[in-house]
Amino acid sequence: MKRLFIDLEICNKCQDCRVVCDYFYHPQNNGIASLREYATFATICRHCEEAPCVNACYHNALERSPDGHLKRYKMRCTSCKSCSIACPFGIIFDDFIPYLDSKCDYCVGISEKLPKCVTSCPEKAIEIKEVTEDPEKNIYLVGEHLAVHTLRWSREDPQPAKKKR
Repeated sequence: MKRLFIDLEICNKCQDCRVVCDYFYHPQNNGIASLREYATFATICRHCEEAPCVNACYHNALERSPDGHLKRYKMRCTSCKSCSIACPFGIIFDDFIPYLDSKCDYCVGISEKLPKCVTSCPEKAIEIKEVTEDPEKNIYLVGEHLAVHTLRWSREDPQPAKKKR
């Protein structure tokens, strides 16, 4: 099955995203922003047991979904950045929390032509391709239509040793 594939290692290096989107209902949409948020929450977020970001949100816009990932209710979010400040690992970047957010529909059902996000990404961080999950290559499936290349954080990963004083 072909999926939208995003390489977060390349994507996160861009200072200014110039990707454009085919989203039918809102031509000014930039769905890559919502993809980056979704992929980061699924693969890089530490999924803290106490979740300071969730606790810091006084609008109840963040919650942990049943699969353990963070979910942001965009209609509740006022872009106050409290979650970004509360995250002890710096995972929630300020630019992830815009008040008016975009949506990616993965161009499901679109004809054979490549979506604008694929053709407009100057760094070639976005592709449509056959891909399977391969943790050895840092490729993870996120949902039904998205695959992500990134260094995934896991509780089982060895943690750096603390320096002795």
